[in-house]
Amino acid sequence: MSQVQPTSPGDDVVVIGAGPAGLTAAYQLAKHGRRSVVLEADDIVGGISRTPERDGWRFDIGGHRFFTKVKPVEDLWHEILPDEDFLLRPRMSRIYYDGKFFDYPLKAGNALRNLGVIEAVLCVLSYVWARIRPPKDQSSLEGWVVARFGWRLYRTFFKTYNEKVWGVPASDIAADWAAQRIKNLSLSKAVINALLPKRNQKEITSLIEEFQYPKFGPGMMWERAAQLVQGAGSEVRMQNRAVRIERTGGRAVAVVAQDREGTEARIEASHVVSTMPISELIEVISPPAPEEVLRAAKGLSYRDFLTVALVVPATASFPDNWIYIHAPEVRMGRIQNFGSWSPYMIKEGRTCLGLEYFVFEGDELWNSADEDLIALGTRELEALGLVGKGAVEVGYVVRMPKAYPVYDEGYAERVDIIRRWLEAEVPNVHPVGRNGMHRYNNQDHSMYTAMLSVENIVTGSHHDVWSVNVEEEYHEEVSTGASAGALSSAGTGRSAPVLPGRRSEP
Repeated sequence: MSQVQPTSPGDDVVVIGAGPAGLTAAYQLAKHGRRSVVLEADDIVGGISRTPERDGWRFDIGGHRFFTKVKPVEDLWHEILPDEDFLLRPRMSRIYYDGKFFDYPLKAGNALRNLGVIEAVLCVLSYVWARIRPPKDQSSLEGWVVARFGWRLYRTFFKTYNEKVWGVPASDIAADWAAQRIKNLSLSKAVINALLPKRNQKEITSLIEEFQYPKFGPGMMWERAAQLVQGAGSEVRMQNRAVRIERTGGRAVAVVAQDREGTEARIEASHVVSTMPISELIEVISPPAPEEVLRAAKGLSYRDFLTVALVVPATASFPDNWIYIHAPEVRMGRIQNFGSWSPYMIKEGRTCLGLEYFVFEGDELWNSADEDLIALGTRELEALGLVGKGAVEVGYVVRMPKAYPVYDEGYAERVDIIRRWLEAEVPNVHPVGRNGMHRYNNQDHSMYTAMLSVENIVTGSHHDVWSVNVEEEYHEEVSTGASAGALSSAGTGRSAPVLPGRRSEP
């Protein structure tokens, strides 16, 4: 890797993190003739959009459908990668419960048929009872869903999966999450829409049927972006962690990076674009922030993630990109079939299934040995009947810390405290991306915040990046009249549940 070339003092923009937001920022800066130094603490680019490789097998961490309503983001994808590097893939996801596959999003006819006549009748009766005697408290996901679907359907399709993802009881998850993802749907509306011709239905919303996908996985995009950034004269320093941001005179003036040997290097900076977790950003600023701000940063928490990738014969494949596992008897939350993302990610005659577990860093699963996790995944896959005994040939484990910012009680106030202090004391520090802004956003939203921040830096624009927020529709839904916007502060993201506080409170 080349060393920083001599420039005017403070002329570089330091970008912290080589994920989608960080590399988008560096790429856009280069297009404006601005040099940057990108610091990446890991040994692989892409953040959660990376594509790790083991023995020729490629893994997509969490699954990344390349679909966006924001045209400048889509244009940028095709600017970084040529069209021939994209595949057009069919979208398919289902729910697996009680040995049966249910359509996702839920369709009343399919769901009631799979449940069987007796259970279907019990679900309808449960729904009727919930309409007569709705839960008094509908401020939680549990109360909100039960009021609209009844207890039996809630326990089947909503309770288990959400508890796996967020690690708390569904009764502790705020109703805002359910309202965002399920919106105004109820069992009665679902049944009516299943029975009536579409011309008589109102508020029709459907998920996208196809999406783009880089043939070697999403990391292909960011590996190429890093090459282009370096080719334009900027630098990407791998395994370099930002350990201090120096500030004076109301601005950040330098970033101190530490490599894997512990050697530190000071880089003068005109601006800092940060995708590191905003809680960690506050901790490395020197002189330190006031106690109130430090306390707010310490109060933010995250949900972590690990993938157990198992190689199986192609006959054990399924057409879905992923399957949601609502079965309470196993700990996995979702299964990806990497062969359904791209045939270039697997090998002939076999496929690779990515079993996803939602964890907290340092808990029992996170700390388990790889061989134990592979054995657990194998047992669970066989117990569900998705593969036969002995079908698993080999396995791999990929851990991803801080995959999901947690929207616990008081998180919004904490982020607001941090944001207001940054804007007042170090306005040339620009938080962007999922962890940079502590927002549960998709890849395109993270890129968009970086694009707007670069415009602010190089043109003096005043885009309010924080207003790039959650829109009313779920990210992958398409409704009549939906259209992509031009470069502005319109929303592109998605919501996350508000959870009760888990760790330190401000």
